[in-house]
Amino acid sequence: MTIPNIITILRFFLVPAVVFALLTGEMGWALAGFLVAGISDGVDGFIARHFDQRSELGAYLDPMADKLLLVSVFVVLGFMGELPLWLVIAAVSRDALIVAAVLLSTIMGNPVEVKPLFVSKANTAVQIVLAALVLAELAFALHFGPARWVLVIVSGLLTAASAAAYLVAWLRHMNGYGESTSNKD
Repeated sequence: MTIPNIITILRFFLVPAVVFALLTGEMGWALAGFLVAGISDGVDGFIARHFDQRSELGAYLDPMADKLLLVSVFVVLGFMGELPLWLVIAAVSRDALIVAAVLLSTIMGNPVEVKPLFVSKANTAVQIVLAALVLAELAFALHFGPARWVLVIVSGLLTAASAAAYLVAWLRHMNGYGESTSNKD
């Protein structure tokens, strides 16, 4: 058990706290928890890379903790009417489809290596900024003008592009494209 893994596990515990804060109207606490989770994600990554504390467990736990927080915040903000339901459904569906594809390929004996694509990283970054902006608006009674809706549209487009890119990569993998000729019999 490494220090980054402990930090990541603690981040899992922030998820219900942030959701509870949102549902009880404690927007300042929700924003604080969201920001602490983001900062801790950077800290555990820094420690893992610079102090040689990377682990296979951490490689799985870290993105799971991030996704759990982001999806939970998106779902609650959608429930509250602060994010459009189509965006929440698209974001959650994309993540569910990726997990289902990975599980299916593993069950079929053709496991796929999950590597984040650039479009996926951009999508996650925009979703994080969008969630933080909405939480800040709610916590401080601010209005950032059209910024929220620009981020909603960009997030929707990136979600669709990311889902399509992963689908194409998965279909190629499952059909055997990309294998070296030495691996084919």
